[in-house]
Amino acid sequence: MLYATLKLAITAVLIVVISEIGKRSSVMAAILASIPLVSVLAMIWLYVDTKDVAKIESFATSVFWLVLPSLILFVTLPLLLQRGLGFYLSLGISIGLTVIGYLAMLQVLKRFGIAI
Repeated sequence: MLYATLKLAITAVLIVVISEIGKRSSVMAAILASIPLVSVLAMIWLYVDTKDVAKIESFATSVFWLVLPSLILFVTLPLLLQRGLGFYLSLGISIGLTVIGYLAMLQVLKRFGIAI
């Protein structure tokens, strides 16, 4: 239980630090947020927990394919905000479109025989 709490604390601290940096510099926060910290931490925790490099390989490959549809959020959110939609509405629509993108990507990968 202590180990899970430590993992949670480290991950939460990183998110808080990035959001606090964002108050001062959106560029610096964007740079830090664009580094796949969550994925890197997940790979570290997965390796520490299992020592299974095949699981790490599978995870990294899956993340690669699913990063592509996640970009939908970063395209649609600013566009919707520029058009005057409120933040939460814009975020909700962007997340919805991203989920649709994930589902479409999973279908495309399945069609081409790429298992993730």
